[in-house]
Amino acid sequence: MLEQRMPQQEKQKIQQNANCVVMVPPKEFAFNSQTAQDNEFQNQVVETTAEIRAAAMREFHSMVEQLRDVGVQVVVFDYPVGEIETPDAVFPNNWFSTTQGGALYTFPMACENRQHEVKVAALVETLKQANRPVFSQDSLISYLGQKAFLESTGVMVKDHISRTIYAALSQRCDREVLEDYAQRIGYNRVISFQTLLPSGKPIYHTNVMMAIGEEFCVICDEVIPEFERRFVIKSLAKDKQVISISIDQMNQFCGNILQLETGSGDKVIAMSQSAYDAFSPSQLTQLSSHGKLMPFDVKTIENIGGGSVRCMLGEIFLAAKS
Repeated sequence: MLEQRMPQQEKQKIQQNANCVVMVPPKEFAFNSQTAQDNEFQNQVVETTAEIRAAAMREFHSMVEQLRDVGVQVVVFDYPVGEIETPDAVFPNNWFSTTQGGALYTFPMACENRQHEVKVAALVETLKQANRPVFSQDSLISYLGQKAFLESTGVMVKDHISRTIYAALSQRCDREVLEDYAQRIGYNRVISFQTLLPSGKPIYHTNVMMAIGEEFCVICDEVIPEFERRFVIKSLAKDKQVISISIDQMNQFCGNILQLETGSGDKVIAMSQSAYDAFSPSQLTQLSSHGKLMPFDVKTIENIGGGSVRCMLGEIFLAAKS
């Protein structure tokens, strides 16, 4: 267990939930054999690539439409295709993050074909056209030279209000890079911990086992060793309603959910239909007290890509240009 306190910077009012997200169409979507080395959520299927991509695109467009219908701004980043295909581009939250102060950060990803997803200039222009301008940029991609990785909000689950980052350490979450990033953005607490799946491997991304909203947290705490688990839960329980999920529920992506806000400030909680169906009635009641539950059918993307609804949402905290 590591709790690292960072130097305190001048505080500003920080919002927990974004009211704008970037989503990337899955036009090159496919089973990614590189990420499958440590992502146990991925599955091979018999359908053709064309069939898989058509199904994934239907799921994507339905999700975009439903989010827009309730008042969440969705910026579709129809990225420029390069020479190397990027089958996981539909999961943009792993390569960038944004801050309320107008900054865009980019991150070192572990798999070579995922590194080609990073298209900063195109994203900045897309955000500018969406009235969400970037005012500064910073990057941790130089850590690739050390083979040290930090896959953004895939491996970091942030409590923005308390300026705390929770992170399960793994091949994709290097402690040194994690601490560096926290210091750059002025977050004064980093709580990192080990995890262990029944297979003996660690969780590949923290955001499949936990999610933090304004006043709640969902967490599969049984994968955290007991001596660290107590500390993590105690920290979360200080100001969050803690909703504990089982490994079976985690495998249905119950941890891969995200609280968002509409333009008018209403709370919504985005999740997959698989996750919704796996939550118990009492857990759904608890969650619905924190916002409108929005389940999306993304079974193709979940099954083949090994990521779910939260992974498909790149939060934009950049202020809208007045």
